[in-house]
Amino acid sequence: MTDRKDFGSISRIASHALRHGPWLYELELDDEGWVPVEELLSALRAEKLEWSALTESDLAEMISCSDKKRHELRDGKIRALYGHSVPGRLLKEPAKPPAILYHGTSPDTAERIKSDGLRPMGRQYVHLSVDRDTAMQVGRRKSQTPVLLEVRAAQAHEAGIVFYRGNDLVWLADFIPDVFLK
Repeated sequence: MTDRKDFGSISRIASHALRHGPWLYELELDDEGWVPVEELLSALRAEKLEWSALTESDLAEMISCSDKKRHELRDGKIRALYGHSVPGRLLKEPAKPPAILYHGTSPDTAERIKSDGLRPMGRQYVHLSVDRDTAMQVGRRKSQTPVLLEVRAAQAHEAGIVFYRGNDLVWLADFIPDVFLK
């Protein structure tokens, strides 16, 4: 069994492997971002000696302990739920979003967003938060004085903008025109 305090490190490496550089770990994502658990475990075990006994149960506990819910385990496979920067687009199922979503960003980027709309930049999708606190936490990664944008998601959806559920806290979209931002 893995030491509980190490789940943060395991999650970071798993995220890197599943979101940004699967080829570095000799992993091949399917069209929905899944890989067999055993393949990820082999890659993780090779990363650190203390992870040599890592199991699927450890990954399940890592996921359940995480407040961000970045990964999903199902039928002997695992995937990152969002945040991918790998080439090619992972398939997501469209879903009806909540009425309002939020996006935290830096003041400079907020100025660009006002004129160009909200774009995914280096990611596959625009990331939106279900609550202000989460959006501000994301924004603080980009600036000590983040700007909070309110997204009128229901109106955007009615106008034909497609949304995808990332997890309980994160929604995704291809693009949000500036008319739906406040």
